[in-house]
Amino acid sequence: MMALLATVPPPPAIIARYDFNEAAPAIDDESGFGHTLRVISGHGGRVRPVAHGPGIALAFPDHCVLQICPHVALQSPDSADLNPGTRDFSFGAEMLLASNATSKGQNILQKGYSKTSSQYKLQIDGDAGRPSCVLVDVRQPGIRMVRSTIGTADGRWHSVRCRRSGEVFEIYVDGVLRGGTRVPVTLAVANDRPLSIGGKGAYRDNDQFNGVLDNVWVEIG
Repeated sequence: MMALLATVPPPPAIIARYDFNEAAPAIDDESGFGHTLRVISGHGGRVRPVAHGPGIALAFPDHCVLQICPHVALQSPDSADLNPGTRDFSFGAEMLLASNATSKGQNILQKGYSKTSSQYKLQIDGDAGRPSCVLVDVRQPGIRMVRSTIGTADGRWHSVRCRRSGEVFEIYVDGVLRGGTRVPVTLAVANDRPLSIGGKGAYRDNDQFNGVLDNVWVEIG
């Protein structure tokens, strides 16, 4: 009798990665999967290159409390391979945010919306500038969040990573576990929205990020 072979899941794969080292109107996806970013903006919003280590990072608009403020985001076209479904996945970025540049919520990375579709998101919350990770299930709406116990709005570079593994949902800051919670193993994220970096879009209520970003990535598997 022929022995049955166990099904081995494929190894994790970086599905999207952006190091921002190439100056161009469109920002290439270094993963090789072709999720090229385009800049969308409103009211004079723009990103500007700044030095970070041996390479380049992107600075987003300064913190603004006026009625009309500059807005900008980087967006890739929707692609099914950016949807993890129920699989394990991680996403994160290197970020710098000043202590006087915080707000109610600033988006670093997201795909999907909490009220109209499923979602994964990394954001910086409140005056304390504490990063948080969000998941929203495609079938059972409701925000699942894990928030870091420490803030990162101190004018220094930090690496932030969100990780979903089965029912475990965790956030890491500079490689150290800073929060965790449980989510259903059936929780699935799949939507037809773009991957957005630095804000939801170019409109007024876009949860604009007001710092500097580098090495943004999504890994599935």
